Amino acid sequence: MDDDAVRDQAEGFARALVAGDVDAAIQSFSQELRRNLGEVLQIFPLPATDATVESLEHGGSGYNVLIRLVGETEESQILTRWKVRDGRPTIVEASHQSRIARAAEAEADEAEEPNETA
Repeated sequence: MDDDAVRDQAEGFARALVAGDVDAAIQSFSQELRRNLGEVLQIFPLPATDATVESLEHGGSGYNVLIRLVGETEESQILTRWKVRDGRPTIVEASHQSRIARAAEAEADEAEEPNETA
């Protein structure tokens, strides 16, 4: 497992979340995470409208990958821990690093739009 393989897998995971393809996204989860799928999926702001791999660091026997996800009501940074499982990079842990509510921002944008009358 090297940086490129982990980055490719992480970017594929992020693309699947944005596409709404949760089945494809969970293929990146370890068997342990899949057993607690409901809990794990609650970490991610779904549906996601944008996702970016912000950083990737090798540490110990795995990689820490920070993914920024933008949902309809919040923006989150999720730290994922990747290790080799069944010969490929796999998410073995996921945790919030930050969460920012977006609802107030959306409401402010709507308030600034002029009303159209016929």
